[in-house]
Amino acid sequence: MTRGLFISFEGGEGAGKSTQIKLLAAKLRAKGYRLTVTREPGGSPGAEAVRHVILSGAAETFGPKMEALLFAAARSDHIEQVIRPAIERGDIVLCDRFVDSSRVYQGGSGEIDPVFMTALERVSLNGMMPDLTLIFDIDPALGMQRATARRGDDAADRFEKETLAVHRSRREAYLEIARKEPERCIVIDASQPVETVEHAVTEVVFRTVEACFASAPGQAQEA
Repeated sequence: MTRGLFISFEGGEGAGKSTQIKLLAAKLRAKGYRLTVTREPGGSPGAEAVRHVILSGAAETFGPKMEALLFAAARSDHIEQVIRPAIERGDIVLCDRFVDSSRVYQGGSGEIDPVFMTALERVSLNGMMPDLTLIFDIDPALGMQRATARRGDDAADRFEKETLAVHRSRREAYLEIARKEPERCIVIDASQPVETVEHAVTEVVFRTVEACFASAPGQAQEA
């Protein structure tokens, strides 16, 4: 059994991650690959319960450290219940947000000891890191316009409602991760038309997929 492939999708609000995951998943399925498509916070029953607490803002008053703990607990459950079993059976896992979001959103707040964040990350991940991370980069002003249009009359969630300055800081934090980990992270210009972004994503992912499964063709595909 060939080990699967773990791909995470990261970026600020309104960057189009969810749209691109759907488009990519359709292409991979058309080629016969087995997929697990998931998200964070959430992805498993326990983690989905935590997702509601986080995005509703119920934990906000307790500060970023409490939010970081909640994210870590949700991530640990998500990994052990969904991601690790999928990777072990040879699936390609597409995850909408993962550990880099915690690094940017909680770790980047400046209110949490980096040593604490590193220890929390190590325990929650238990060795499970993405093989490939696509970072969708977009000017936060444009991203927030898109996010506002997307949600319509719905209220902004815990993170969408923050200031443009905060979103700009997060953008820089994502780009810094990409600079530090170029072997894992690929930056995608998400300000381009959907079709242009789709082409860039397809090119990067299929190159990685084909390299991953070249030594054992068909083992990551539907029987």
